[in-house]
Amino acid sequence: MVIAQTKGRHDPGPAAPPRRRAARGGGAGGRGFGRPVTIGLVNNMPDTALTATERQFSGLIAEAAAGRPVRLLLFSFASVARSEPARARMAGQYRDAADLAGTPVDALIVTGTEPRAPRLDQEPYWPDMARLIDHAARHTVSTLWSCLAAHAAVLHLDRVERRPLADKCFGVFGSQPAAADPLVARLGAPSLSVAHSRWNGLDATDLTAKGYRILATVGAAGVDVFAKRVGSEFVFFHGHPEYDAGALAGEYRRDVGRFLTGERDRYPNLPVGYFDANTNAVLADYRARAEHDRGAVAFADLPRLVPRSGLAEATRATAAFLFRNWLDGVFTAVGGEAGRDGAAAVAR
Repeated sequence: MVIAQTKGRHDPGPAAPPRRRAARGGGAGGRGFGRPVTIGLVNNMPDTALTATERQFSGLIAEAAAGRPVRLLLFSFASVARSEPARARMAGQYRDAADLAGTPVDALIVTGTEPRAPRLDQEPYWPDMARLIDHAARHTVSTLWSCLAAHAAVLHLDRVERRPLADKCFGVFGSQPAAADPLVARLGAPSLSVAHSRWNGLDATDLTAKGYRILATVGAAGVDVFAKRVGSEFVFFHGHPEYDAGALAGEYRRDVGRFLTGERDRYPNLPVGYFDANTNAVLADYRARAEHDRGAVAFADLPRLVPRSGLAEATRATAAFLFRNWLDGVFTAVGGEAGRDGAAAVAR
């Protein structure tokens, strides 16, 4: 379970630095869990999603730990714009990601944020992101890079450029394992169910040419999960397995609101595979009226956004599966016990 979260500048002190060892398959020796594994969550999500993102990741880590001792520390980039209420909420809980230089962690989870600039290396937080990528490669056993953070990492490491999509990749997709890798091993369902929400993609050919291993794909939506050892084992989630069932509904509602206020020119598409047929039809009717005359419809009249039956269970099972395999590998890599079945997802 998660045994502690950072108390900011009042935190009692850093955990011991990661103890690397070569580990392949199998499990860790011994019966004890050993010292706690320390994970840093670098949460750069916008103010409106900050708390939900923290809750989603911390819940998945606690579930994946299955009783093993895990210490969760919270970080964010100082260069990400924040409102005063958000800064007040973060005070005493979050550290500047620059403090990682003096705060050893075993593993990191790094989120992106809503893009503002045409290119990632033009974003105000780019210098902080580049320094974090270099630090994680040298000082963690594994780091998870989520969505835009994955784009940033491959750009910095190997100059792999993201490619703009004709339309937003938005919805819940069936992701098929593409390699016999421990991270996606022992899948009990035909495919993973993963939320995606992005305007850009990464080409599998570009990635494999630079030594990345494609672990799962989502058909027309392309690459889903991939990895590369760069000293640390870097794992990249092109989607958002951490999203809870209501997350895409919240994004859709936000974007409808932006259309109605004139902040965006195009009405957002419905998330793929997210609503049932009846809800899709009702929302399509609302869209038709809004596109005919956006001033004639009220945002308050937007129909209720309820995900289809079974979606919450499918996406949660996928997230639990991926995070359990990843955390098993982190425990193995730092010398602890992987778990009851001794699975290792990170160490090779």
